[in-house]
Amino acid sequence: MPVHNDEIAAAFDEIADLLSLSGENQFRIRAYRRAARTVRTLPGELAAQIATGFDPDRLPGIGTDLAGKIREFVATGRCRSLEGLRRSVPQGLRDLLALPDVGPQRARALYEALGIRSLADLREALAHQRIRRVPHFGVRLEERLRKSLETRGERSHRVAWSVADGYARSLRRYLAAIPGVAQVEVAGSYRRGRETVGDLDLVVAAPAGVDVDRRLRDYDEVASVLASGRTRSSVVLRSGLQVDVRVVPTASFGAALYYSTGSKAHNIRLRTLAVAQGLKVNEYGVYRGRTRIAGETEESVLAAVGLPYIEPELREDRGEFDAAAAGRLPALVTFAQLRGDLHAHTRATDGTASLEDMVQAARRAGLRYLAITDHSKYLGAVHGLDATGLSRQIDQIDALNERTRGIRVLKGVEVDILEDGSLALPDAVLGRLDLVVGAVHSQFALPRKKQTERLLRALDRPYFSVLAHPAARLIDQRAPIDCDWGRVFRRAAERPCWLELNGQPARLDLDDVLAREAAASGALISIASDAHRIEDFAFLEGGVRQARRAWLTGSAIANTRPLGELRRLLRRTFLK
Repeated sequence: MPVHNDEIAAAFDEIADLLSLSGENQFRIRAYRRAARTVRTLPGELAAQIATGFDPDRLPGIGTDLAGKIREFVATGRCRSLEGLRRSVPQGLRDLLALPDVGPQRARALYEALGIRSLADLREALAHQRIRRVPHFGVRLEERLRKSLETRGERSHRVAWSVADGYARSLRRYLAAIPGVAQVEVAGSYRRGRETVGDLDLVVAAPAGVDVDRRLRDYDEVASVLASGRTRSSVVLRSGLQVDVRVVPTASFGAALYYSTGSKAHNIRLRTLAVAQGLKVNEYGVYRGRTRIAGETEESVLAAVGLPYIEPELREDRGEFDAAAAGRLPALVTFAQLRGDLHAHTRATDGTASLEDMVQAARRAGLRYLAITDHSKYLGAVHGLDATGLSRQIDQIDALNERTRGIRVLKGVEVDILEDGSLALPDAVLGRLDLVVGAVHSQFALPRKKQTERLLRALDRPYFSVLAHPAARLIDQRAPIDCDWGRVFRRAAERPCWLELNGQPARLDLDDVLAREAAASGALISIASDAHRIEDFAFLEGGVRQARRAWLTGSAIANTRPLGELRRLLRRTFLK
């Protein structure tokens, strides 16, 4: 039975939760949290890498003990340490952790202060307004807990695209191997490249005699069957992810794929356009009366209603039909167009590889230039570089460029934007660099006006090239900062400096809506990996996917430029 990265990470997160409930030491808890983050964001499936001889203790923060647990999980699908912890912690307390406003520390506080050991206990305490009397809780948190209980079970099970990808690839391979199956594609929000995926929709082309439903039910990751039939099946994987499979003849494959890919609003618009032309569109094809006139390919479906092909990422009903009708659909940026990466780290701060190893990994990834942008010292959690340390790294990069062929290393830094908009390093050292990447790493909750002024002042500094992960969000973990983005984007375009689209799976920041707005303001976008490991250059693909959802072309992306042109543009970002 295949084991996915997300399952290993979820096990480590649960161990950390249960250890926290039990009052274990914080060092051990943090080790499991770090391990979960490391495994969850790996570009490839760890189980497959282990099968080829990879030792998980080579991963950052994964020592002998954790590596052993990973190997056990991959080999058996179980973790004995986790099972032991589950037996030692009452189920009721574990149920509390499923509520969005209750983490391990709050669950433990509720238990110690009020003896709450279950959801029923919590309900009773809320009814008598006892929660607000617990230190650090209060009336507002009490109300949030009440609402969380009321809506428990109603929340959709959505996972990050990068998590869904592992399940999607495995399932697609499995279904494609069924004798008689001609084509298989993953559709839905996964194919549109949304940040999170609610379920997996797969479209299969196969003749009537191929029993895809039975083979799906035999898939060893299936936990339960919701619906079973010759043309439609629905199952839930043991991860909790729902999978819906639609089986059609080859002549209808394009229509079914199109129907299953577009958002609800997009599909309604398409059907409305078809009706206006005396046509009918459904998952079997395009019909004039009872005659099917198209459906084998997606292109044929759109051509039947007089439109050119619309890329999957655009199928959200955000103007794509009007653009298609007017011949103004953008030629979306592709991964092949990227020439370099302007945001990467080494072990000089919080990366895991040496300067030379990161550069060689970037070269192997096909990049022609790489900016090394280790953190400034202000961000104490990562032991950042002060002016002396950065000067030393500048010299190291100059020396490396002398002996390296096939890729150019640019000298940069990721410098903290302080609360007043100043930067955490002096202009004297910033002026020696090829680019300066500024970022917000603190004071996320500043009021809108103050946060906006903070960013505007930072953009006005003499040395400022790229605003990194501008909204400072972490998907489903930290909300974006509150800011007047229109003002920030216009200032960036005028100055000029660039806005980053960070490809890390937990960030994807800017989001697609803001990235489209930024480009419309005239600001250039930098698609960045924010790589901290040699494997992380794969995160550029996530950045490209997000850029495509934002309607961005290659010309809107700074790092599609060849090195000479990029250098000329970078020099314009320095005002002195």
